Amino acid sequence: MKPRLLSIFVLMMMAVGASAQKPFDITLNRVHSDSATIRVFLPNKRVATGRAVVVCPGGGYAHLAMDHEGYQWAEFFGQLGVATIVLKYKMPHGNHAIPVDDAEQAIRTVRAHAKEWGINPDEVGIMGSSAGGHLATTVATHSTGDAAPNFQILFYPVVSMDPAVTHIGSHDNFLGKNPKKEMELEFSNALKVTPNTPRAFITLASDDHSVIPQNSIEYYQALCNNKVPASIHAYPSGGHGFGYRTTYLYHTQILTELAAWIRSF
Repeated sequence: MKPRLLSIFVLMMMAVGASAQKPFDITLNRVHSDSATIRVFLPNKRVATGRAVVVCPGGGYAHLAMDHEGYQWAEFFGQLGVATIVLKYKMPHGNHAIPVDDAEQAIRTVRAHAKEWGINPDEVGIMGSSAGGHLATTVATHSTGDAAPNFQILFYPVVSMDPAVTHIGSHDNFLGKNPKKEMELEFSNALKVTPNTPRAFITLASDDHSVIPQNSIEYYQALCNNKVPASIHAYPSGGHGFGYRTTYLYHTQILTELAAWIRSF
């Protein structure tokens, strides 16, 4: 389908809006008064494809941008027949295992309910923005078995934990302020890409000064080097954190390109 026609198609899909099922929340685990939860948005059965995506909002591992990097994506994916599972993960406070475990449990939960929710357990992806992108790439490169995603969608992701490249707030919150060099290397996820890493869609703005483009470029290059199907889309402006905001200059173009990518495999 030509880009212009695909763009019109996406806009029509968003406007028509096949009614999705009512979203619901599930608590994954609890530590004292804190807990990780998922909000599940299932598409209308008439358009459901059996595909699902676990969405990890960003926020520097200090807070979560639950709306424009989380819940607002549900309608878009729903129109494409994709179930949207938005993860409210716990903050690490220097203990990297906390959000990683939450993300893995979210993926396992989706697969455990696959038959009930009309999901193909071999079509469960992960999406992340900013620090949520680091969480997504961590799971995509480190997790195995029923916690491993089948595809990844990344918006201006933190990828490296190298102090010269990373977003330092995300680095400090994820690993602590004085981590060992081995830990920085372990979670510089471009270094962990293998031929088994799932395919990826990456988007960012070239003028992002919060999470510098080198993060995305290094990850994309590592994927290409390992012959993993990957698509990268760098826009000339927009800075950091645009997410699903309709005011972003390239919003419609992103939706068009992401929809095309999702339908390509």
